[in-house]
Amino acid sequence: MAGFSPRIAAVAAVVVLAPAVGACGYNTIPTKQERAEAAWADVQSQYQRRADLVPNLVATVQGAAIQERTTLTQVIEARAKATSVNIDASNLDDAAAFQQYQQAQGELSSALSRLLVTVEAYPQLQANQNFLTLQSQLEGTENRIAVARRDYNEAVRDYNTTLRTFPNVIWAKTLHGGSKPMQLFTATAEAQSAPAVNFNLGVQPGGGAPATTPGAAPGSTPPAAAPAPAAQ
Repeated sequence: MAGFSPRIAAVAAVVVLAPAVGACGYNTIPTKQERAEAAWADVQSQYQRRADLVPNLVATVQGAAIQERTTLTQVIEARAKATSVNIDASNLDDAAAFQQYQQAQGELSSALSRLLVTVEAYPQLQANQNFLTLQSQLEGTENRIAVARRDYNEAVRDYNTTLRTFPNVIWAKTLHGGSKPMQLFTATAEAQSAPAVNFNLGVQPGGGAPATTPGAAPGSTPPAAAPAPAAQ
């Protein structure tokens, strides 16, 4: 029986100390880390949803034979870049990787904004129910992305603050020594100004009819009819 005394004593110590360890914040860091990572997963989900909408949106716009091919190309290229730059929960503390990811997603946001402004010059698209549905889904997704980013930032600020404040800072420097502050989303330069769009592509000098473009929709409203917005 005496041989079991150390084991019994160890079990008793665990039973007695567990509540004390929990009360002093030992579990706070991993709990808040998991919350921030869950918020990050939601951000990724919303960005992926947007990426999945882009091919159908591009195909619909191409079907209307608009002349601003450059804008479409920019959307396609921005989507390819955004889907190729990946970051997971394990390297949310990597400033360079996070900045690269945010920049790629920001470039897609800008390209899509330019495209949606451009197609306002084409009544046939504004009457296309498939396009209107995709546009509505894209706008809804952009709103969800904004909410997901906000929730992620809030969770990360809470987590990062925990790493620096007493008594959790003790755990952060000892048993949770691998825990590092996570990166936050910041406003990009593109988000500070409205997209500038040139509606005069393919228009002859003097404001005449558009130059002949293979595949142009007969009878479509010339892009030059829409005034170009002032540069921002």
